[in-house]
Amino acid sequence: MRQGVIDSLNFNSENLEALFKDDENYIIEQVKSIGVFEPQRWREVFKKSLTKNIIEAKILHTSTGLMLPIKRYSRNPTKQVIEFAGLHGYNEKSELLSELLSLLYRKIQNEQVVRIDVAIDFKGKIPNRVIKKLCEDRKPFRYFNTTYYKSKSEKKSNNRLNIKTYNKSLTKNDTENIHRLEFSFLNDYLRKIKLKDIRKNYAKMEKTIKRFSGLNVEILFL
Repeated sequence: MRQGVIDSLNFNSENLEALFKDDENYIIEQVKSIGVFEPQRWREVFKKSLTKNIIEAKILHTSTGLMLPIKRYSRNPTKQVIEFAGLHGYNEKSELLSELLSLLYRKIQNEQVVRIDVAIDFKGKIPNRVIKKLCEDRKPFRYFNTTYYKSKSEKKSNNRLNIKTYNKSLTKNDTENIHRLEFSFLNDYLRKIKLKDIRKNYAKMEKTIKRFSGLNVEILFL
């Protein structure tokens, strides 16, 4: 039995900013809103472009130095989405993210989860039997240092499930060459589940991982 850890967790709410309002430990920076548009700032912080479907974008700054994205999408303009990405990254940022999520956990129990990334790490290469199993139903597509496994019927937009593999070594000189298999369970898969209920989805997610990779995995949370 291998362990699968939650590396990223996104949830939405009608007013996420209320969680951080009037608290000197947090500052919210506007990047895209009425009268404000600074896409270069977004790229500088998150190394990603502001896509057209993001109609509002802000950066949450914490007193510990974290910077988290807060976004509002055109498909659901009444809700803000916050991303906790990199909860299991073997570094100080991961520890700080986990601490922040634990601090907020009781306040966000009833918020809707829109993405859960489950990471399965291997020292050395991912076994060939796992790669072969992934390729039975999905076609590999390499982009830079990441290999994506796309279903044969999958179109450009996918809001259900993504599977990818990549090198997760800590540094270029790291002797423990860590490779990661990651399953991203998205909104259509999660079906409006609340944070307090995500453990009810673990058995289903573990079966999905087993189906595509052949691995028996136990999902662990914080």
